[in-house]
Amino acid sequence: MFGPASPRSRPQPGHLYDVAVVGAGLAGTELAWRLARAGQDVLLVSQALDHLGNLYQPTTRGVTFPPGSLFEEVRAALLPDTDGWTFHRHLKARVEETAGIHLLQSTVTALDEAEDRVALSTWEGPVLQARLVVLAVGAFLKGRLLVGDTMEEAGRLSEVAYDFLADDLTASGLWLIGGERHAQGEGVEPPYDVRFLTPAPGELSGFHVNRLERVRMLGQCTPGEHTYQSVLLDAERLAAALTEERA
Repeated sequence: MFGPASPRSRPQPGHLYDVAVVGAGLAGTELAWRLARAGQDVLLVSQALDHLGNLYQPTTRGVTFPPGSLFEEVRAALLPDTDGWTFHRHLKARVEETAGIHLLQSTVTALDEAEDRVALSTWEGPVLQARLVVLAVGAFLKGRLLVGDTMEEAGRLSEVAYDFLADDLTASGLWLIGGERHAQGEGVEPPYDVRFLTPAPGELSGFHVNRLERVRMLGQCTPGEHTYQSVLLDAERLAAALTEERA
């Protein structure tokens, strides 16, 4: 499907990546890591690289990650330390040292499919190119965060929502419906609710967005109940499927 293998990530203007992963939470980070280790040239885009791989809690104490996942490798290597910030720093370092991943801090606003690629428009201006795009944007499609009587345009505390991207997907014909989740908050963080958009039933076949040939969706931004365990296992399954398609 993807044609000849690309050179390892050389992000000059016009570079064509094998896969662009939009969103660097659990799902996107795990997927990019697995794809790169399988030899693919991967662009991992996040609105804030300081939030790469962030958990919804400040500690890894009591958290279960699947064996063989990047997250479990980092968690096990740090024990007995379970501090969430330490975990995040080491996870980010592991991603940065993985050959084949290009990390980019940018805001993707629109997707434009061509015969053999997808152009990703960004708020900052540069257009990115990839043979296939995976949206792993969590609770950020038109995310609205509610803390008491206060509401902000965010998918998580201090993390901005993807409003333009949600509008572009809707303009492409994708039917998006409302989802909601509650974060308990620990330490100095207050509890909060977040409302966001996900594809309606029938809009996805597995990970594939039916209306867009070269777009997949993964993780919290897809319908259903999700846990750390299930999201990472889904990332493993999608990585295996995309690697098989490329072979």
